[in-house]
Amino acid sequence: MVDLIPTSDSVMNILQKTGAYRKGHFVYPNGKHASHYFQMPLAFRYYNTAREMSVGLSRKFRMEKAISSHLPKVSVISPSPGGIVVAFGVREALTADQIYWAEVEEGNRQFRQYIGEGDVYPAIIVDDIMRSGKAMEETFELVKQLGAEVIGCGAIVKFEDAPNEIQGIPVRSLLSFDVNYYDTEEEWRASKNASDAEEHKVR
Repeated sequence: MVDLIPTSDSVMNILQKTGAYRKGHFVYPNGKHASHYFQMPLAFRYYNTAREMSVGLSRKFRMEKAISSHLPKVSVISPSPGGIVVAFGVREALTADQIYWAEVEEGNRQFRQYIGEGDVYPAIIVDDIMRSGKAMEETFELVKQLGAEVIGCGAIVKFEDAPNEIQGIPVRSLLSFDVNYYDTEEEWRASKNASDAEEHKVR
C-alpha cells in the first residue's frame, strides 16, 4: 500500500535504492566536508519514484486552506532547473495553472520566462533539496518583486540547518536530514562518520 504522504523512512529508502543518497567523503561548494551527499536527479529519473515524492509533497500543501482556497489559480515555482521536475509533479497533482523556474546568471537568480508584474499567481516555491535555503529565499524575493504573494514553500529533502520558515511561510518537506559539516578534511577524518565512508571526494 502506498502512503498518501510518504514517511521519512520510505523517502530515504527511495533515495538509497536509486543511488541519490550517497556516503563517502564529500566537499560541498562552501568548502565544508561531510560524509553524506544527495544527488537528487538520480531519484527523479524514474517516473514512479518522482511521482510518489512530488505527489506526497503536494498533499502537504493541499491540506493548508490558505493554499487550497486559491487553486487552480496558483503558480508553482522552482528556484533552479534542478527542481523543475518537482514543480511539474506538484503542479500536476494540485491542478495548478502555472509553472515557472528561476536560473542563476552572472551570479544573480532570475526568471527567464519574460514574467511581468501581475503575471504570477499566488505562488508555491518547491525544490528537490533545500541545503542552506539561499535559493528559496532569493526566489521568494523575486516573486515579491513581481507583486505576487508566496503562499507555500517546500522541498523533498530539507537539511536541518536550513530555515524552517521563510518570511513567516513554513517550509514543508518529506525528509529532514541532519548533515554534520566539518571545516577541514582533518576534522572530518577525526569524526566517527569517517570510519564507514568510502575514500573519494565529490565537488
